Amino acid sequence: MNIKTRLTLLFTMLVGSIMALFCLSIYYFYDQYREKQFYSFLNERGQTIAQLVEASNGISKADIAKIEKENNTVLLDEEITIYDGSDSVIFNSGSYEFILSHQMLTDARSGREIHTKHAKKEVIVIRHILQDHRKPWVVVAIANDHLGTNQLQRLREILVIGWLLSLILVGVAGWQFATDAIKPVSDIIAQVNNISAGNLHDKVSVGREKDELALLAQTFNLMLNRLEIAFVAQKNFVSHASHELRTPLALIMSEVEVTLMKARNVEYYEEALKGILEEVKEMNELVSRLLELARTEEHAFRVTFSKIRIDEVLWQAQASIQQKNPGYQVHINYDQIPENEEELLRYGDESLLRTAFMNLMDNACKYSDNHSVNVFLEIHKDLIKISFKDVGMGIAAAELPYVFDTFYRSATTMSKAGYGIGLALTKRIINMQGASIEVESKVGLGSTFTLKFPPF
Repeated sequence: MNIKTRLTLLFTMLVGSIMALFCLSIYYFYDQYREKQFYSFLNERGQTIAQLVEASNGISKADIAKIEKENNTVLLDEEITIYDGSDSVIFNSGSYEFILSHQMLTDARSGREIHTKHAKKEVIVIRHILQDHRKPWVVVAIANDHLGTNQLQRLREILVIGWLLSLILVGVAGWQFATDAIKPVSDIIAQVNNISAGNLHDKVSVGREKDELALLAQTFNLMLNRLEIAFVAQKNFVSHASHELRTPLALIMSEVEVTLMKARNVEYYEEALKGILEEVKEMNELVSRLLELARTEEHAFRVTFSKIRIDEVLWQAQASIQQKNPGYQVHINYDQIPENEEELLRYGDESLLRTAFMNLMDNACKYSDNHSVNVFLEIHKDLIKISFKDVGMGIAAAELPYVFDTFYRSATTMSKAGYGIGLALTKRIINMQGASIEVESKVGLGSTFTLKFPPF
């Protein structure tokens, strides 16, 4: 069963149940009203006959019965019986005598009005107080409310037919309601079916702008944006990686082909192998960077996060970079040591963070004429701030938004060896540590990369 049919049935059942309860309430309260009115009329008829009997001096019972029948315009099959103080029947207008129990006679004389039914007729038992203050009489009035019963039956037919017709109308309205409610979902399904890997830029839209379905479409569009970014990043990554790997492979192949064209002396072969070895080293470095970049895509490494001292990792990065490149100079400026060493602790991955620091130090030294970088470590309350400042060639303002993109290299750095992976890798590592990275640069004056580590 689809949602439209289910909504229609639920809507019809709900409204139909409410209408049925409403119809039953009308029928019940009207029946109560009819019964109350009929008993009130019986009461008046009984008291009237009792008064006639009480004042029947010179009037025979036959005359009283005749008067009673002439006034019987509403009640049908009316029978009135009167009991005197000794519980003897002193008047009976019909052929049927309703026998009262002693308890009923006692209750009636005490002032209780008894309502009951007998042989599908309404029965009322009341008392009649005599003017001479003798023991009260008991009056029994029996009649059949044909008029009220017919009206009640007619009302029942009207309510049943009206309920059935309304149920049909509610079903049709429910179907229209369900159709209108599900239409945005159908539109979303149709739009989603038309979206594939080739047109992730297409967006899902609905006519309504402020309901839950619009929020669903907005959420789906955000997911499409993330998927599009991921697809584009993957495409660019594969494209750039293939290009970067193709260059050294082409050099190796050409070197080997030239070497094999004819017999060479030993010295030539040694030079050729040395060239191939250099290309292989560059490929190995590139593959290592790509593996590090891929590692940052995984989330499993988060379980290795632990408390680390930022300053210690910084000193380790300095030692490693200077050992790897003896000509590089890394100056760490760290004057204000906090009294509480806890202020230097952060949760993170020590190995990845050291790699990020080394990348920033290596880039700063590589692109500076004096191959040096100044690192400033500052503690501002709960914030750890680290700045890497060089005096290199700088980066143009138009290129700053792209320096953290994978394989991106600015025009001023094309003459230097590199792959455009270091800064992209650094940004991912820093973000995974819960920190942020910013860059300021002016062409000819150098660049400053600033890291900010918020508190736990």
